[in-house]
Amino acid sequence: MAEGLADIGDRGLVSTEWLAAHLGEPDLRVFDVTVHLRPATPGPYRIESGRADYEAAHIPGAAFLDLPRDLSDPDAPLPFTMPSLDRLARALSAAGVGQDSRVVVYSRATPMWATRLWWMLRASSFDNAAVLDGGVDKWAAEGRPLESGERRYPPAELSLAARPGAWADKADVLAAVGDGAVCTINALSPSVHRGDGQMSYGRKGHIAGSRNVPYAALLKPDGAYRDDEELRALFTDVGALERPRVICYCGGGISATMDALALTRLGHPAVAVYDGSMSEWSRDPAMPMELGD
Repeated sequence: MAEGLADIGDRGLVSTEWLAAHLGEPDLRVFDVTVHLRPATPGPYRIESGRADYEAAHIPGAAFLDLPRDLSDPDAPLPFTMPSLDRLARALSAAGVGQDSRVVVYSRATPMWATRLWWMLRASSFDNAAVLDGGVDKWAAEGRPLESGERRYPPAELSLAARPGAWADKADVLAAVGDGAVCTINALSPSVHRGDGQMSYGRKGHIAGSRNVPYAALLKPDGAYRDDEELRALFTDVGALERPRVICYCGGGISATMDALALTRLGHPAVAVYDGSMSEWSRDPAMPMELGD
């Protein structure tokens, strides 16, 4: 796995060893972006900030970013929608991210919240960012220090620019159905993909023609990403690496970014995330869906 921001380019990950060696460097910004999805009725979930967990125990020097409150579009009909670049730049500037900052993001229990912010940054042409591989859970399991309370970085200046092709919308995904040049990948669990589980986003099943690479399959038992060879086998099995373009989706554009990071690590040149994902797609009865594998 990659060891440093200066070396990773599009590789997307840094190790706990690297972060321990670089904590406190003046241009480094470390953020906890944990969010919890609690079961709810009506469902499928209720969004809860991870701030309380952060304040109880976080990596020394890390600040907290509230992804649903501060880094999502408040006027969008769906939660976690990518905000405008101006809004995102203002929020990140206020949090201390500058044009020359190095950013490491992590989350608790699952990396999907960290990969979501990493993808948002990548989609905004900010490449000097990485996800802490294994997150705070691996950090703590290794006996590394934690602190409580709250940290903040001084405000900075940041401008962002869209990276063409990083996001897909409903029309893009519909156009990809039956298009042999595009591999559409569902990052949700196999039971949700097949439509035989309890969980759904309104209509059961998956986007017609899409293949399943569950986000959980990307990780080792310690929560870190599998080695590149194992990741390559997963995506080769669904034909993703031989297609010129890949579109990743999930329930709401979150866990899809785990697949997008893995594909980016493997060097795929044209990966997009469907931001609305099943939360948008399943609400429109005209959008084709399938059951089974």
